[in-house]
Amino acid sequence: MTTLLTRRAAARTFLGTIAGAGLLLFGQEYGRARDLVAHVQEDLQRAADFTRNKDKERDRYHDVQHHLSEFDRELRAGKFDKGKLDDAINNLKDVVKENTLESHDRDALTQDLSDLRTLRDVR
Repeated sequence: MTTLLTRRAAARTFLGTIAGAGLLLFGQEYGRARDLVAHVQEDLQRAADFTRNKDKERDRYHDVQHHLSEFDRELRAGKFDKGKLDDAINNLKDVVKENTLESHDRDALTQDLSDLRTLRDVR
């Protein structure tokens, strides 16, 4: 009887450890995704500071920032929303394609676009 109780306690401890590790990995995965979102938002802000005199350009920056923020809000709540990420990717693609950018900002945002696509594809 004591051996059975010891085995059950060991099994509970083992399963609890595995579940805890799963939650830790889950948190780390979303933490990396949130770090990427923050990095992209910083790059967008720097690029937006270069020129903000055209309404359409300003709207494109606003759209991508808004969708990244919505995606991040869902991540914080524990949900990976591919739809919101796709919206942000499409908006960022429009910024890179249509907005007036300095060369280093275009390069940074193009890399960010690639990183966001990779994040979406590995999910």
